Amino acid sequence: MKTASVFRRLAMALVFLFLYAPILVLVVFSFNASNSRSVWTGFSLDWYAELFQDDMILSALYTTLTVSVLSAVIATVAGTFAAIGFYNMKKRWRGPLMTINNIPMVNADIVTGVSMCLFFVAAFGLWGQAAAWINDSLGTNLPETLYLGFGTMLVAHITFNIPYVILSIMPKLRQMDKNLVDAAQDLGCTWMQAFWKVVVPEIKPGIVNGLLIAFTMSVDDFVISYFTAGSSTANLAMRIYAMTKKRISPEVNAVSTLLFVTVLILLIIINVREARQEKAARRLHP
Repeated sequence: MKTASVFRRLAMALVFLFLYAPILVLVVFSFNASNSRSVWTGFSLDWYAELFQDDMILSALYTTLTVSVLSAVIATVAGTFAAIGFYNMKKRWRGPLMTINNIPMVNADIVTGVSMCLFFVAAFGLWGQAAAWINDSLGTNLPETLYLGFGTMLVAHITFNIPYVILSIMPKLRQMDKNLVDAAQDLGCTWMQAFWKVVVPEIKPGIVNGLLIAFTMSVDDFVISYFTAGSSTANLAMRIYAMTKKRISPEVNAVSTLLFVTVLILLIIINVREARQEKAARRLHP
């Protein structure tokens, strides 16, 4: 038994080493004084200083944060109302619709990215025909040609974030007493007042978790962004990929380290919140 336990621990250690050794090397060499990727010459923050003087990196970072914040907020609002709608459905309808909702989360990112790219191209083609007809008929000056860019990437991020928000909120709705809304309305609240004063506080932990997960997924995305951003827009992941196709600069190590730390902090916050919620739930329902 002791030998088996030692073997399991050794196997687990090897797995974690395999997973995190490359990231550790990347983080360490982001502080290397030289541009060598194999020889340590001393500690330095020069590559971080150069990183924040690189206009292309800063522009990509701004795009990433803007898309991530907007998509997370919009997806959280839409996902909250969608989750409430699913919760109030009959079981025979809720089950199939929840299955459909889960498909984007298990679907390959490249399939989602290509399909959304084709959808936008087809939609822009129809818009061009409609805009040309309207311009000829009414003498307006609507743009007849639309391109992939910031807007399409934002819509794509909102689309793949919504299922994660719904999945985060549904457990909180199931834990909520179904009679609370009726009780609030019996006491004089309108439906909207009952929603804001009763439902939202009850499911707030799920809403916050969904918001954080949506933001994390958006910051971390590359494949779907690559197919929906077009040639005029690039987020941080796309910019890093473009940098790696040339000579790999230590700036890539620095920006990758910052991205890794950001996502890691958000995941820690999510896990800590979930642990506290589970502890609070056990106290209320021992």
